[in-house]
Amino acid sequence: MTDIWIMIVIAVGLAMDCFAVSLGIGASPSPCTPRSIFRLSFHFGLFQGGMTLLGWLLGSTVVNLIAGMDHWIAMALLAWVGGRMVLEGVSRRDEAAEIECNDPTRGGSLVMLSVATSIDALGVGLSFAVLKLNVLAASLLIGLVSLLLSIIGLLGGNRLGHRFGKNMEVLGGLVLIGIGLRIVIMHLMA
Repeated sequence: MTDIWIMIVIAVGLAMDCFAVSLGIGASPSPCTPRSIFRLSFHFGLFQGGMTLLGWLLGSTVVNLIAGMDHWIAMALLAWVGGRMVLEGVSRRDEAAEIECNDPTRGGSLVMLSVATSIDALGVGLSFAVLKLNVLAASLLIGLVSLLLSIIGLLGGNRLGHRFGKNMEVLGGLVLIGIGLRIVIMHLMA
């Protein structure tokens, strides 16, 4: 029974970055359609669960190789996508430009965001071997919790975006950059 609670706490902790990033993306003027909600939440859940499983499979070799720079990789990816959102929010002059905005739930941006939010899950997967937890169940739980919190974040951000307009895209981009900085600061202080 204790293992379940440990897995739930870890799953929620890992999914908080997914929630925050989804909140920022939901606030952007990109259309929040059922398809885009599915794409982002599915990828975030898949990457979170998959990276946990991958970390467990790879063991300490690969995780130790990137442990010194994983926080910098996550920050760079989040800063790049967040910077693009800020620039689009600031440079947008009229409604026609708003329609042509880049959709962060597609292509390279989606993959970068998925990787950036799931890098910590790689290290968590390694710790599951030490904790002797059921890694398959934990990976599935982490993926599911990430998926659900991503949907909640997108829908909540979308409501804020409709209410406050293009300023929310700038704020969403700044949130992504802030998450990247938080990741670096937390790793440097640890």
